[in-house]
Amino acid sequence: MTSPAYPEPVAGHAQTAAESTPTRVGPVDDESARDEDQREDDQPRTRPAVELPPETPAEIRTAATSDTPVADWSIAMALAYWTSPAVLAQRALVKSYDYRIPEARAAYGPQLDYQLMLGWQRDRDDPGAIQRQLGQLTPTISRGVSNSAMAVLTMPLFTFGRNAAAERNAAAQRGFQKQLLRQTEQTAFYDAVAAYTGLIRDRAAVAIARDNLTALDQELLDNRTRMKLHEITATDLQLVETRVEEAHAQLYAAQSAQGSTEATFVQKIGVRADSALGPPAAMPMSVRTLEDAYAYAEAHSPVILAAHERERVSRAGVASARANLMPRVDLRAQALYASESPYNNTARYNEEIASVVISGPIFESGIRRTQIADAVAANDSDWRLIDAATRDTRAAIAASWNDWLAQTASAARYARAAVAAQKAYDGALIQEREGQITTFDVLQIALEVLTVRSGANQATAAAISDVARVMALIGALEPGTMLPGQATYDDTRHLDKVRHSDDLPLITPLLRALDTLTLPPVHARANRDPADATAVPAAVLTDPPAPTIAGAPQRR
Repeated sequence: MTSPAYPEPVAGHAQTAAESTPTRVGPVDDESARDEDQREDDQPRTRPAVELPPETPAEIRTAATSDTPVADWSIAMALAYWTSPAVLAQRALVKSYDYRIPEARAAYGPQLDYQLMLGWQRDRDDPGAIQRQLGQLTPTISRGVSNSAMAVLTMPLFTFGRNAAAERNAAAQRGFQKQLLRQTEQTAFYDAVAAYTGLIRDRAAVAIARDNLTALDQELLDNRTRMKLHEITATDLQLVETRVEEAHAQLYAAQSAQGSTEATFVQKIGVRADSALGPPAAMPMSVRTLEDAYAYAEAHSPVILAAHERERVSRAGVASARANLMPRVDLRAQALYASESPYNNTARYNEEIASVVISGPIFESGIRRTQIADAVAANDSDWRLIDAATRDTRAAIAASWNDWLAQTASAARYARAAVAAQKAYDGALIQEREGQITTFDVLQIALEVLTVRSGANQATAAAISDVARVMALIGALEPGTMLPGQATYDDTRHLDKVRHSDDLPLITPLLRALDTLTLPPVHARANRDPADATAVPAAVLTDPPAPTIAGAPQRR
């Protein structure tokens, strides 16, 4: 037998003392090492500083920082909603996009710039070498210090939609980020549901595997006794031993899966799970049919709505590119206080200029029209991506919907099958003692019990996760649904606070209304996909007709 191959150390990587120290396996005989480990365990372990946003509810902040395992469904969902790093990061990103709207609105107001200058100038006027030789002229040197101060006021009066398009662009970008926030929140809810139900499932799987092992251990003890009485053969005993060893391996696999799910629970919810998790709350499907799910998704799915917002961003780019072909009207005012001479700072003069400037392009070799064509093509691409988002969402909804139907129906069947299989196993043990069936028959029935119990466990958990997934896909897994009666995050509060922070009373609303006149109204773009009219029905789950006995009367 060849020895297992171990990976070689990476070249250039120096092993530390901790890496080079061999790991102790088994009991520790060295008393000093045991004392050292005990001292390390006695050291108080400081919890890292926890920082949550100020809007986090007090009870959630306490639950997240107390290191107390969670056992309640509603608390677990609230922790996932309020403490998920991905959700918190997206909320902060939405806040950053909130500032883009007042930044765009600030363009309606005046801009005041200043310029201060302090200079020294020296000039030498040399008439030429011939004139100097004739003694007619001598070089003249002038030098001196001067300063000036200038203020320039610029204010747009009418930009033919440039500023309005910039504001629409900013609003659409913020709307896109808001839909990404909704998607992130609903993904966090779905992940929390999957982690919660998955942990219940895997804990139950460990219990099922342990029950199977217990039953096979008892079967092994009984068959060893029967072997001594020469009631069975060595082959029968070896067959039971094989199943017992296999059951041990299955228990190890179930325990490994449970350990991974415990870690996933912490990842998605943020705290450890209690040893006794409460049952999941009922999540009734918010739509009755698959067609209703399609219609609901078109109006509420964050994926589809994000595609619409992305199209509005590029549509505003088209409006901005077209506005660049038009003139613009600006008010400019300038005040200058400067020296009359660059060589003398004593004599001063003032200058004030106010003007209305109309400017616009005349000829630029077609670059602006090319920019318009570029923007139109980019907008058409984003428009088509709405169709793609709709197709993808519908396909995902159909898959999850059909799986939900199948898992719900399967869970009921598996539950009845588990009851029947357990009764069959109890009866088989009696028949085995009476010599009516063989050991192999009992082992096969025990395998059936394991299979149907595992199937029922898997189907029950999958049905709950499928409900959450369908609701997330159609945009119904909202905080109000998952956290009824609890506080939720309001992303518009910050936007309302900063939206008009840079507005000038009367001036900004007036200029904004004037600039918007040249832009077409904002409306939702309709789908252009031929598949939009194709509604795929839900899968029809039917059972084959029950077999009938020849000559038996048929039920009506």
